[in-house]
Amino acid sequence: AAEVEYESVLCVKPDVNVYRIPPRASNRGYRASDWKLDHPDWTGRLRVTSKGKTAYIKLEDKVSGELFAQAPIDQYPGIAVETVTDSSRYFVIRIQDETGRSAFIGIGFTDRGDAFDFNVSLQDHFKWVKQETEISKESQEADTRPKLDLRFKEGQTIKLNIGNMTTKKGGAAKPRASGSGSLSLLPPPPGGKIAVPPIPPPSSTAIANHVTPPPVLKSSNTNSADVLLDLDAPASAPKAPASGTTDLWGDFSTASSAVPNQAPQQSSWVQF
Repeated sequence: AAEVEYESVLCVKPDVNVYRIPPRASNRGYRASDWKLDHPDWTGRLRVTSKGKTAYIKLEDKVSGELFAQAPIDQYPGIAVETVTDSSRYFVIRIQDETGRSAFIGIGFTDRGDAFDFNVSLQDHFKWVKQETEISKESQEADTRPKLDLRFKEGQTIKLNIGNMTTKKGGAAKPRASGSGSLSLLPPPPGGKIAVPPIPPPSSTAIANHVTPPPVLKSSNTNSADVLLDLDAPASAPKAPASGTTDLWGDFSTASSAVPNQAPQQSSWVQF
C-alpha cells in the first residue's frame, strides 16, 4: 500500500499584507521601497504547511478561511521565496493556480518577529528534508554494498594465546615480576602450610662480643644511706679491681691519676 502523506502546519501568522510588484528590470534584487507599502492590495492570514517534502505558503481570508493564493516551495532558499534587499520584513513569493500559471507577489509583516518565525519555519523544514535524503541514500548504498561474511567455515578453528596461562588444566599461572631487580615469592603449594625458617643459633663471636655488666654487691650490715651521711667515719676502701683484661668497665682511678700536676686526695666517698 502506498504511504499516505499528511499535511502538517509549520507556522501561522494572523496578519500579512500582499502587494502587486513591478516586474524585475535587471538582475539586482527586489526592493520593498519600490512598492506602495502604505496601500497593500490585500490583507489576510498566512499559513505555512508541509506535505511530504514540499512546503506550501497559503494566503487565506481571516474570517472565512477561504484560500486566496498558494505558493508551493520545493527548496529554500530558491526562486519560490526571495528576500528583498532593503528590509527583513518583506518577501517575494511565486504563487501558482490549479492550471499551473504562476505570478510573483510581495508579502510583508508588520511585526519583525513574525517575519523571523516565517523564515525559520521554512529553514527547519528543508533542513529536515536534507537529512531524510541523506539517510535514505546511505541505506540504499548499504543494501547494494556486498555484505561481509564473518561466519566460521566448516572445520575452521581459531587459537587464542593468553599470556601467563599454562596449557594444562588446573595449572597455576607463573607470577610476573613487578620490576627489574625486585624479588617475587612463589605462591604456596595447594593444601600446604608455609614453614617458618628456623632461627640460627648464636655464634661464638656474638657471645664473645656480648657485654654483661658486673653485678652490684649489696651489704647486709651497712646501709648505703649511712655511708653517704656519716662523713666523719672513714669508709673502707674497696678492693682493687682485677687485671685490665677482666675488668670490662676500665680502671677509673688510674685514669684520674694520669692527669699531671694533680696530687691524689683521699676522700670518704666510695669509688665506683
